[in-house]
Formats: sequence, C-alpha cells, structure tokens
Amino acid sequence: MSSSDRFGRNDLAPVDYTHEGVMLKGRLALPDGPGPHPGILVIHDARGLGDGTARRAQALADAGYVVFAADLYGEGAFFADPKQAGPAVAPLMQDPSILRARAIAGFEALCGLVQVDRDRVGAVGFCLGGRCVLELARSGASLRAGVSLHGLLTTHAPAQPDALKAKLLILTGARDPYAPPQDIDAVRQEMTDARADHHITVYSEGWHGFSDEEAHSMSHVPGVRYDPLLDRLSWAQTTAFLEALLK
Repeated sequence: MSSSDRFGRNDLAPVDYTHEGVMLKGRLALPDGPGPHPGILVIHDARGLGDGTARRAQALADAGYVVFAADLYGEGAFFADPKQAGPAVAPLMQDPSILRARAIAGFEALCGLVQVDRDRVGAVGFCLGGRCVLELARSGASLRAGVSLHGLLTTHAPAQPDALKAKLLILTGARDPYAPPQDIDAVRQEMTDARADHHITVYSEGWHGFSDEEAHSMSHVPGVRYDPLLDRLSWAQTTAFLEALLK
C-alpha cells in the first residue's frame, strides 16, 4: 500500500486562512527535505475538501512538492452527496468573481509558506476545482503550470491577451455534460485569442468525474462516471506536465 492510498484529509496538517471574513481550513502535505520546494495548489470538486483530494495532495507531496489543498467553502466543509453541497456552491456560482477570489486566496496561502519556491508554483483542480485553476490563471497570477481535470470551462471574465503567465493543461471528456463541446470550443478559442500556452485533451469516452474513484457513489448524479483507464492516463499527463514545468 502506497502512502497516497492510506492518507486521508485528517492525516494532513491543517492550515487556517481567511477570505473576506470567511474562515477557510486547508490541508498541507510536505515532501522530505528542507526545501524550498516547488509548490502545488490542489483544489477540490463540488463536494468539498475530502479524502480523495487529500490522497492526491499526498501523492504529489511524495513526488517532491509542497502541496496545499485549498478550501473553497469554509471550515473545511465536505459533503458526501454532491446534491447537499448546493447551498455552499450557489454563492460561488452566482457571483463567480468570489470563486476566482477564493482560488486566489488559496494560491496566496500556498505562496506564503516558507517551504515554497514561489518561482515554481502550479495548481491542479478537479471539476469545480478545475474551473478554479482556470480562473486563477485568467487572473494573471504568477502560476507556472495549471491543470484542470474534468473541470467546468465557462467564465465570467475571459482571459485577456498576454495576461496568462501559466501554461495550461485541460483534460476533459467528450461525454461530460458539464463541459459540452461548445464549452470546449469556447475555451480553446479564448486561450488562442489570449495567446496562452495551452494544451487540451478530449477523451472520447470520458464522462464527468472520470478520475474520481468515488464516482460510483454518485450514480444518482447524471453524467458522472469513473473510468480507471482515463484516471491513469490523465494522472500520468498531469504529473508529467508538472514535472516538466516545476522541476
């Protein structure tokens, strides 16, 4: 059993930070050695900061990164049933400027850690967190690499020409109803117009949540389906992309 298999969110060090008066409770995973190390912000899906996010964070820490798992909702909230997350998600979707600002707050919390080399920082997000990674990049944050896995692709404020500092990897599924073909086309055009360095992979058989091993428990949510092959492929792309840019 690898360490990424046995670690959950409560095994990672808690880190409190705030955004506009909201107490946020992130989780920190550290690599071996004194550092400074490259840093990675990991942003959870719509359910909140759960064990799945923590396992990804620990796997990246095992690979030599300082990893900060951000909290979008406050108090480290997690909802096993994504439908119960509605009241937490709604304010962020109704005012997407708050969603972007919340992602920036997590980025700043990571960059403020003494173990982090601020010139080598990346971000990885899943579903809602994938949108956050793109919003963070669109903000012009000093991010070197950003990865969105089955993320939401729409935005209230498209990237401006030459504003993005991050190189982006967008991994999405052709069968994902939450990132339909028109959204994929739109984000491709947006990034092209912004002259952003970006790479988009569309898995022909990918549904929403294709990398989420817990997707089987969400069979009541339309369009969500785990795919073990795409999980391995997407994670291999993610780790290769991060290593090439941050190490």
